Amino acid sequence: MSIRIPTLAALFAAVLLLAGCSLLGPRQRAEPTQDKIKITIMHNWTVEDGKAKAMREVMERFRAEHPLIEVEEEGLSTDGLKARLRTLAAADEMPDLFVMWPDAMTRDFVRGDLLQPIDDFLNEEPEWRDNFIPNAFDGYTVGGKIYSVPMNRAPTSLIYYNKALFDRYNVKVPTTWQELIDAVEAFNRHHLIPIALGNKSNWFVQSTIFSTLADRVTGTDWFLRAVAQDGASFTDPEFIEALRLLQDFGKLNAFQPGFNGIDDNQMMQLYFTGQAAMVINGGWAASGIVQNAPKEVLDHTHVTILPAVEGGRGNPHSTSGVVGTGLGVNKKLTGDKKAAAMKLFYALSGPDGQRATLDSNTLISYKLELDKSTANPMFVELNELMQSVEVSPVYDVKLSAVPVEAMNSGLQELLLGEDPEEVARKIQEAYAGTMGN
Repeated sequence: MSIRIPTLAALFAAVLLLAGCSLLGPRQRAEPTQDKIKITIMHNWTVEDGKAKAMREVMERFRAEHPLIEVEEEGLSTDGLKARLRTLAAADEMPDLFVMWPDAMTRDFVRGDLLQPIDDFLNEEPEWRDNFIPNAFDGYTVGGKIYSVPMNRAPTSLIYYNKALFDRYNVKVPTTWQELIDAVEAFNRHHLIPIALGNKSNWFVQSTIFSTLADRVTGTDWFLRAVAQDGASFTDPEFIEALRLLQDFGKLNAFQPGFNGIDDNQMMQLYFTGQAAMVINGGWAASGIVQNAPKEVLDHTHVTILPAVEGGRGNPHSTSGVVGTGLGVNKKLTGDKKAAAMKLFYALSGPDGQRATLDSNTLISYKLELDKSTANPMFVELNELMQSVEVSPVYDVKLSAVPVEAMNSGLQELLLGEDPEEVARKIQEAYAGTMGN
């Protein structure tokens, strides 16, 4: 007896039902079958910049579109988030989703058995997976498995400068280290802060200035060998030379007095009020500048990279940076709760989330065209700059927590007069301790 077509259709429907709709991608999966599912997310979208607002708006739309999914969020400052995640990791009490950083943090969390890979989830949406920039997943890949995708792109060392002040005092925008020194001396003569700095959170100098400055001196290969402790050490002469260069720069009064006592938000206010000609900050600062700078400052703000250092071994047309933060997925998530969490993951990290991020004047690691007719001109300039600039490693992304803290506090002490060789020794000892040496 032949099987009639309606019977085949019924059998196919039953197979789909038994498969739990596994053929459907993250956008098409049915809502959770329970009355309501609660998922938790921890993030750093708390400040009043375009990126934070864009992510909060994405979450509000998600809540409206998915009434059976309750999203409980906790927002912290970047410093607070990093500290809180480390505490929760030690107790194995991670939220369902959480903003995390590539490389060292991702590796630490994988070693702690706190994360689950997302390879299967990515493969369900190949057009999304394949549209990230080259090497976008490298910092989130451990043991051949992918644990997140970047939600932005974060060059960490850029000079934002007020061209009107440069023109008023006939100062050249620097392309060499000596020209930067000349600019500092010129602005000091005119009683302007050359470069506003807020290093109260001691990671700031390391991430936004020293990672690039040191790479200019030592070259990237030396740093990667020092990380591997393979024929290079943080007590090597080239690293001490980089430390001394930063210290000498500080002695020129490149920064305002008391820079270790204010944070990066207070630092930006010095720039916004015209008291400082320049500020060195990451790509993430662009959104805040567009959102918060007075028009007379914003209209004259331009962006460039840290100048070349004469005789340095590094690529002068590069900046330190990472592909950007991503969302970690709690290893314990299963079933409907995991399905709900991955829906939010896709909303924030998928094409729509990437578009919202780019439209907020924030760089992304995803291939989308910027609408130059609506984007701020300074951000257009930054976006184009990053098409040609290479990216070198950021120290605090490649190193684990103990040596990073030794470096961060060491750089604070360096700028207060500590001997560069002593700072180098402390960093090397802290790092060797984590290597078991």
